[in-house]
Amino acid sequence: MSEMSFEQMLEESLKTIRNGEVVEGTVIDVKPDEIILNIGYKSDGIITRNEYTNEPNVDLTTVVKVGDTLEAKVVKVNDGEGQVLLSYKRLAAEKGNKRLEEAFENQEILKAKVTQVLTGGVCVNVDETRVFIPASLVSDTYEKDLSKFKDQEIEFIITEFDPRKRRIIGNRKTLLLAKKAELQKELFAKINVGDVIEGTVKNVTDFGAFIDLGGVDGLLHISEMSWGRVENPKKVFTVGQKVRVFIKNISDTKIALSMKFEDENPWNGAAEKYAIGNVVKGKVARMTDFGAFVELAPGVDALLHVSQISQEHVEKPADALKIGQEIEAKVVDFNEEEKKISLSIKALTAPAEDETESEE
Repeated sequence: MSEMSFEQMLEESLKTIRNGEVVEGTVIDVKPDEIILNIGYKSDGIITRNEYTNEPNVDLTTVVKVGDTLEAKVVKVNDGEGQVLLSYKRLAAEKGNKRLEEAFENQEILKAKVTQVLTGGVCVNVDETRVFIPASLVSDTYEKDLSKFKDQEIEFIITEFDPRKRRIIGNRKTLLLAKKAELQKELFAKINVGDVIEGTVKNVTDFGAFIDLGGVDGLLHISEMSWGRVENPKKVFTVGQKVRVFIKNISDTKIALSMKFEDENPWNGAAEKYAIGNVVKGKVARMTDFGAFVELAPGVDALLHVSQISQEHVEKPADALKIGQEIEAKVVDFNEEEKKISLSIKALTAPAEDETESEE
């Protein structure tokens, strides 16, 4: 029996490997774009950057060091250069699939960073396995710009799992709605109509603002923003602004808010301030063909009839007045119940003898 050469004995002592097999090795060198492993085979194993992770442009020297032990899957026993091509990410993906399957079956809450933003949704990676979350399931409200979620760590559950079709769907919306329902229940248990509460402006529209009261939104309608007139809510409120409001009404899950606090009601003491005969100052707020409405205070308007603008004949208010013009006039009628006040500039300029005659 012939003796084996040293090379033959060495080869006999080394294990044999096959494509698809999982091997374990020790890192003997790391470059920015590849990892070299001693896998106990006649050739070293190579893991390229693309076979290590789906993350682009990762410097492998920052994630692996010499001496580390890694498991990887054999892609090719001979890559053409006598080395074994290995894949770390494919093995991780298989483990990830199993992990996601268990999470899907148990409806487990997962947490991962958003790695990619697409037109129709966002992607996260769980153990090198991609999970797609459609735009409609990213949030409990419509999100016009999904880019704000990039690199953000989010929680979600798996609602569809079919790795053969490469279809693994995540859902964040369900968790947000569940959390909102819980917060809503807690909030409704402790609030009452009339309560004063601090909130944060969440969204501003043409008809009002939605105020976050602590996980539950209340609507502050444009008509409840001030005792005065608000033309455009977006000029008054900004997202993130803190506001003090009170609860005007609660209907099922809807909360109506107001900033028209009664102690700030401009009609308080109006009977004395705007008594008939008093001379008042105000600003022309708007005009019609029959007269001008004068703002005496935010929330208190008075009518200056066209016939009371001047001793001279005035065809229409715009012939004698301008919007924003400050005027002085006498109160000639006051009705607190209907919140109506009538003014007259003409009464201020009436000749003394005319007033005497009118008194007789």
